[in-house]
Formats: sequence, C-alpha cells, structure tokens
Amino acid sequence: MELPSIKVKNSGIVKLQFVEDFPDGNLAIGESLKTIPFEIKRIYYINKLLNEKAVRGKHAHKELEQIIFCINGSFKLCLDDGKIKQDIIMDNPYWGVRLGPLLWHTMENFSKDCVILVVASDYYLESDYIRSYEEFIKSVK
Repeated sequence: MELPSIKVKNSGIVKLQFVEDFPDGNLAIGESLKTIPFEIKRIYYINKLLNEKAVRGKHAHKELEQIIFCINGSFKLCLDDGKIKQDIIMDNPYWGVRLGPLLWHTMENFSKDCVILVVASDYYLESDYIRSYEEFIKSVK
C-alpha cells in the first residue's frame, strides 16, 4: 500500500518497524527517539466509535507533538495548517501521521471496528490546547 503524501505544515508520515510472523500474526514496533521522533510521555487510544456522525479532535496544540495511528479499521483524518487542508484515509496499522504544533485536526467517518492509538510528546496540559478554530487561525498568522 502506498503511503500518502503530506501537504500540510507540521506533519509527516511515521513508519513503524514491521515483522511478518506468518501464521502467528504481525508485529509492529515503535521506539521512542527512533521510529517515534520524540520521547513518548503519554499514550491513549480511542475505540467503540459507534456514532456514525461522530467528529473527534476539533483542536490544535501550541507545542505538543503527537503521532496518530489507526491500528484497526479505518477513519478519515482531516488536517489544516491554516493555509492548506488535507484529508487522509487512515487504514493501515503500520504507519501514522505526525500531528505537530499548530495543526488543526479532526477525525471522522469511523468504521465500527476502528481503534485509534496516539503517542504524545508530553503529559496532558489543557493550556496547550487551541479549541477554537478562530483562535487557531489567529495563531498561525
């Protein structure tokens, strides 16, 4: 499967190490400061996305970096750097998308079996969030 080309600023593709161990399954490996370009201080996952109209995310960060993976199922990741908007179908558990600072993102169109894994460069800090799109646009200009 071909990797998507990233057009927005403060983003990129992160490929995990992959080991196929047929017939015993596959192994995907991410290592802090190696395949993951920062020290991981927080991880979280999202599952049981049963609301067909759910839209998650709807924010940017001032400094935090994250990498978002779809480890099962699929969803649409919508990115916006204030000038360029890009949608990426997330349906491959062996690569993720870097969500750098000042990158507005939303997630939608979740398959019923979707599981999203996020690794973050810092602990949760509410003051790092930009939750208003208008404030985000002011911040990037």
